[in-house]
Amino acid sequence: MEPSDLSVARARRQSLGDLLHRTAQRFPGRMAALDDCDPRLEPCRQRTFHELNADANRIAHALIERGVRPGDRVALLARNGLPYVQAIFGVAKAGAVLVPVNFMLGGGEVGYVLHHSGAIGLLVQDELVGTAEDAIRAADVAPALRVRAVLGSNGRDEASDGWERFSVLTGTLSDPDPGDPGIVIASDAPAQVMYTSGTESRPKGAMLSHEALIANYSTCIIDGEMQSDDVELHALPLFHVAQQHVFLGPDVQLGTSSVILPAPDPATVLEAIERHHVTKFFAPPTVWIGLLRHPDFDTRDLSSLRKGYYGAAIMPVEVLRELSARMPNVRLWNFYGQTEMAPLATVLKPEDQLRKAGSAGRAALNVETRIVGPDGERLPAGEVGEIVHRSPHAIHGYLDDPERTAEAFAGGWFHSGDLGVADDEGYITVVDRIKDMIKTGGENVASREVEEALYAHDAVAEVAVVGIPHPRWIEAVIAVYVPRDGATVDAAELTAHCRERLAGFKVPKAFRTIEALPKNASGKILKRDLRDVYAAVADEISGPRGS
Repeated sequence: MEPSDLSVARARRQSLGDLLHRTAQRFPGRMAALDDCDPRLEPCRQRTFHELNADANRIAHALIERGVRPGDRVALLARNGLPYVQAIFGVAKAGAVLVPVNFMLGGGEVGYVLHHSGAIGLLVQDELVGTAEDAIRAADVAPALRVRAVLGSNGRDEASDGWERFSVLTGTLSDPDPGDPGIVIASDAPAQVMYTSGTESRPKGAMLSHEALIANYSTCIIDGEMQSDDVELHALPLFHVAQQHVFLGPDVQLGTSSVILPAPDPATVLEAIERHHVTKFFAPPTVWIGLLRHPDFDTRDLSSLRKGYYGAAIMPVEVLRELSARMPNVRLWNFYGQTEMAPLATVLKPEDQLRKAGSAGRAALNVETRIVGPDGERLPAGEVGEIVHRSPHAIHGYLDDPERTAEAFAGGWFHSGDLGVADDEGYITVVDRIKDMIKTGGENVASREVEEALYAHDAVAEVAVVGIPHPRWIEAVIAVYVPRDGATVDAAELTAHCRERLAGFKVPKAFRTIEALPKNASGKILKRDLRDVYAAVADEISGPRGS
């Protein structure tokens, strides 16, 4: 690059690290991130934007000193906490590519991510060092790792053999800020590789650039009416694209203060909203349901909460109505998307929550969305097809997987894998994941439609509907549900309830109760697990079609 070109590139810098730097210039003394804790028992770890920016600069310099170069990948295996936020921006300022790893994975699964991503650095929470070492052995990647650091939790910062302390990278408050490392990062350079959940095959590495993430932030801020004077509660995992890039990233760009929880425990969430005067909160429907059902819901002061966001799964209409009734001062948004869209694609705004209940809304600010048929043709309103998008949010492709990249972007659109239908106003309703559509006796059944019918029953707290292999029906519809506290209901009553609302072939052939539905760390129900666990139920199902 010529000297003049380099000067222009420096002047036009726009990366994740630059967002933090600029916010630190505007709001140096404002609290940026706080680890939730009980201040009566221990000091809460917190950083101002000035301090967080200095931390990120120190981490970047430390990584560079250890041989990390622009474009190198650094994996992060940790639960939510202040060190997670420091790591995100430190890696970005070094020009490296962050690889957030699901902390619920086993050693072999983490090893796959390390090997596939080609990670040369690994930052690990202290309690996950054992999993990390299993992963390193399984993938045989030890020689490639130039950096291995342990992030302390609850104030601990102790390194195991072969690992260094993360505080060595961040420095201390007494260390001078070395300043920005000055790495020039192209806007279309990769910022992160986020691995998909791998429900159908090995996880895919979705490559998200700085420009894709920042375009997504602009969309989230404007369509979500986000403001710098908000206080955000982050309880869902930061390794997940929604919590990190719909909420934390925009918060840093705006100068919003973030309170970080390790997990979305309902009692802890409700207490944190009251104590920190939280104004905005995101959770999938399963977590909102847990809050509504918790005995503390009606005793905590939640009056500071002004904005509520949901996504990651479809909000049952009955639950939406209950939320609106019990939290009338909270404006609600439905954010729909996926990892490959960085992730926001469509938005259902507060004024449409009940008017268009159950809808995912319309295309977000920087997104074009349509419903297409099998040949890619645009379908008219009312017809079910695949949801596809065009947007600068979209990934640049899947890491080292040109075949899947070409398939996902066939025809110049990103194919979501979701089935949907648009109404005459352009509002999209997600019918189901293509893989979750149940094919029974020659008919298609959307699991979501059956779930909505069951949520209308007073005894049902949560429900998941799946198809299990059946020798006669190909797939049989079954429902697995969690009853409300103190409620009792039998299969005959639920069958009669469904028959009043659904065609005969859509009525579940069997019902099973469960104490809690299996979910991943982002709150999505693991239907694949239910299919496996309840496969034997097929032996009990018989009868003519439509029975």
